[in-house]
Amino acid sequence: MSRTLFIVIVAAMLFRWARNWRRVVGVTLIATVFAGMVFPPTAYAQFGLLGAIQNIVNIINGAIRSALNIMDAVSRSLEALDQQIVWPVQLVNRARSAIASLITGLRGALQSIYMAPVSSATLPTPAGLEAAIRNRQTNDFSSLTQSYYRVFGALPAADQADPLARNMIDIDDSLALNTLKTLKATDQMGDLMLESGNQIEDEARSAAPGSAPFLSASAMAANIQSQAMMQKMLTAMLRQEAARIAQENAVRKRYGIFAVKARQSISDVLRRR
Repeated sequence: MSRTLFIVIVAAMLFRWARNWRRVVGVTLIATVFAGMVFPPTAYAQFGLLGAIQNIVNIINGAIRSALNIMDAVSRSLEALDQQIVWPVQLVNRARSAIASLITGLRGALQSIYMAPVSSATLPTPAGLEAAIRNRQTNDFSSLTQSYYRVFGALPAADQADPLARNMIDIDDSLALNTLKTLKATDQMGDLMLESGNQIEDEARSAAPGSAPFLSASAMAANIQSQAMMQKMLTAMLRQEAARIAQENAVRKRYGIFAVKARQSISDVLRRR
């Protein structure tokens, strides 16, 4: 009785110190070994050290094995709970199969639609400009500018147009090139977004249960980047619209200047008569 009471007291004191199951097993082993050495049963006490060792072996095969079996049963129960209730294996495999079927059935079709050829220019010079606009590259802006001026013409010299006309031509060309360059950057960004989407789909097909928040975070980051590029494109469109309105007003101002000059010329002619 005294030995059992001693084990209970020592175990209670040490369990308060233990915080996880590994420490619990260690504490149980230490307590039983110590109790077996301090309070050996009378049946084995006469054998001295041999009896104490046998007593320890019996305790290990008895109480400790029972405790370990209980821990193993609890661990198996938790594992079954995860596999059957929290993360059902069949449903997880079904979801992975659905993702794989969607990727197989839609990725190729969507990619072919996205990459469908829409170039329509037939003459060599316009065809070169169209190819430069649609090549999804951002390292050839100089060749884009040259192709643009070959198609739409260069800025007239100072003796070929009045200053107001030259200013209007120059700003119109500048804003048109800015929008075309932004368009090329948007196309390249679209390719990167599609590549990111494909990677997220591939990861989702083989992702472990519980990793969905990480994939969702990646998708949200890609979506934010796409929204930023859309905002940039919208800004370019608004800038182009503002330039169109300014150009129309400049034309009206130019007409007003021409009207004033015409009246002045008519007045001069009438005075001379």
